Amino acid sequence: MRKQLDKIVDEMLEKGILYDEARREFDRRFIARALLRPNGSLTKLAESLGMHRNTLSRKLAEYRTKQRP
Repeated sequence: MRKQLDKIVDEMLEKGILYDEARREFDRRFIARALLRPNGSLTKLAESLGMHRNTLSRKLAEYRTKQRP
């Protein structure tokens, strides 16, 4: 996995993608993939991600807002 991440980071750096943009995109995709797993509730999902339920809810609302055209 480390080699895959290194390759992705190298590609992003070559394309001029800024750290904040990369971090937000990773965060959004990580949460989106976690949502595909059966967890039963946002609380359990948040715990499995190591964050508070309110933080997860806030991030979900933020990403939904940004995805609208």
